[in-house]
Amino acid sequence: MQDQQPKSGVAYFFQGFQLIQTKGLKRFVFIPLMVNLLLFSVAFYFLLQQIDGAILWVMDLVPEWLSWLRDWLSVILWPLAVVIILVTFSFIFSSIANWLAAPFNGLLAERVEQHLTGQRFDDGGFTAILKDVPRTLGREWTKLVYYIPRALGFLIIFFLLPVFGQVIWFLFTAWMMAIQYCDYPFDNHKVPFPVMRAQLSDKKGTAFSFGLAVTLFAMVPIVNFLVMPVAICGATAMWVDKFRPQSASLRGQ
Repeated sequence: MQDQQPKSGVAYFFQGFQLIQTKGLKRFVFIPLMVNLLLFSVAFYFLLQQIDGAILWVMDLVPEWLSWLRDWLSVILWPLAVVIILVTFSFIFSSIANWLAAPFNGLLAERVEQHLTGQRFDDGGFTAILKDVPRTLGREWTKLVYYIPRALGFLIIFFLLPVFGQVIWFLFTAWMMAIQYCDYPFDNHKVPFPVMRAQLSDKKGTAFSFGLAVTLFAMVPIVNFLVMPVAICGATAMWVDKFRPQSASLRGQ
């Protein structure tokens, strides 16, 4: 299938919102959605519970003669803390959710591709999903190994270079979001992880803009519950248009 017209990564992400409402796909959206909803609800409830204690601790560090500063801090620290939580933990929580729902995420990507192409997959149902768990978790581990050393380096920049470091961390998170969700359709076709990254790099603008959209929506309360299934659907649509023909030609060589 060739592109009818150029489409941005952002457009593919929004296509994911349409796909999760498609008849025949809704039941495959359910498990990723529930995993995301449960994990984000528990995580953000726990973190928000800690904010007041953390703010009080910071306030106690301020000397008495700077009492005016305490009043100022009490106004800005709470919303600032919420923003930091949303930015810093959006990818971390998404990664944990993807580990838990990995086999079902792959199944959702498979069904979306089937819907978009009209080609049926030869699968073995739920039994095949269980048998495939070790491989899918191994793929998640590969992504984690790729992520951790780079994240450590960018975290150092995050803390050492105000503003610039935060922008770089945000951009890195966007690229990792593209890798995370685009990998499901690639993995369904047994495309090796390095080959997948190389193909994303060849179309970096599309992939990166897709990751930016995922990252931004992952920071929006309520909406972030939908991000996992929406991103999987959008990434699969992008795979069908942008990468499937290329992968098919490589297999034919």
